[in-house]
Amino acid sequence: MLKFIRESLNTVKHHPRLGGLEILKYIGPGLLVTVGFIDPGNWASNLAAGADYGYVLLWMVSLSTVMLIVLQHNVAHLGIVTGLCLSEAAMLYVKPRYARLWLLTAMGASVSTSLAEILGGAIALEMLFGVPVRIGAVLVTVFVAIMLFTNSYRVIERWIIAFVSIIGLSFIYELSLVDIAWGEAAKAWVTPSFPEGAMVVVMSVLGAVVMPHNLFLHSEIVQSRQWHLQEDKVIRKQLRYEFWDTFLSMMVGWAINSAMILLAASTFFKNGEGVTELQDAGAMLEPLLGGNAAVVFAVALLLAGIASSLTSGMAAGSIFAGMFREPYDIKDSHSRWGVLLSLVVALVIIMVVSNPFMGLVYSQMVLSIQLPVTIFLQVYLTSSERVMGIYKNKVSTKYMLYMLGGIVSALNVALLASLIWNF
Repeated sequence: MLKFIRESLNTVKHHPRLGGLEILKYIGPGLLVTVGFIDPGNWASNLAAGADYGYVLLWMVSLSTVMLIVLQHNVAHLGIVTGLCLSEAAMLYVKPRYARLWLLTAMGASVSTSLAEILGGAIALEMLFGVPVRIGAVLVTVFVAIMLFTNSYRVIERWIIAFVSIIGLSFIYELSLVDIAWGEAAKAWVTPSFPEGAMVVVMSVLGAVVMPHNLFLHSEIVQSRQWHLQEDKVIRKQLRYEFWDTFLSMMVGWAINSAMILLAASTFFKNGEGVTELQDAGAMLEPLLGGNAAVVFAVALLLAGIASSLTSGMAAGSIFAGMFREPYDIKDSHSRWGVLLSLVVALVIIMVVSNPFMGLVYSQMVLSIQLPVTIFLQVYLTSSERVMGIYKNKVSTKYMLYMLGGIVSALNVALLASLIWNF
């Protein structure tokens, strides 16, 4: 049935209007990915980085964002050119037993992501209304499930754009209240540094920015627009516009993530105060920056938790549906099961987590451990002429992508060594 539908779609002629404002049609996929790396897990990782080490780990946000732009641009090409998301392509072009194993690890990463998103939203509800974290987690999960089961891509994109805008404005407001050492920050953005004992935080920042589920999500969103059904000239134009959507969206994420570290460094680190709970961060901001700062912080956290829970749920649905060689469709049982597995398993774990803040930090570290698996799968597919045809990766692009996978793998080895050393 799937083959018949795709063959039927291939007979459809598309005649897009190409105007000066055409790029506006592309705004959305990149922002859906962006909200995934300004999620509560990022908040925990970035606040820990800034509160414990000041500005010195800002370089990790820069490196992670560069890696993210390259990887997201590459995986979007897969969706545009083939009309397949990453999970579908894996099942079609990789031996099924290996593909399923890869995708199962990706589902595990999606659960870890959903845990952070739901937990962050629950913490925000506690900060704003005094709702206990576990009850708040249930409320967030139910709300997100309802939104995913009743809305289309484009409706959710509008919600996401609104959420990202509010979160960005919230941090602009927060930064306006603090004194930033911009010279020190500028140096830290481009100077790698590994303070003693910082490896867990370094890897959690990496996992919080370059998130495996976002690679699956981006390819799914792009392929859903069926660009591959158009002629070669138009496909090449789509590829160019997609880059700018990805680049601009990722830079928005870079700015917001940097703002979190800057805020923590200029308040908590400067005053010698560590952050062990997001609730504590909000409470400590109040005497330092005024009552409005704590409320704005909590509202932005709630929006980040809800928005990123939507994207992690969509990614899980895409990964699980891909195991059955199907695209994401919330009306289909496989997509629904993928969404529910991610959200419900994450909720169950939250019920037994004793330290929510460290749960957020370690959930992001788990993402960095799974990341090389997804990167190497992606590079294999996008470098294959059988998969991509004339749009396969250039040799230089392929080796650059493998190098990024190697960097992440090396950092994981360093993390393992650090954990063994400290054990």
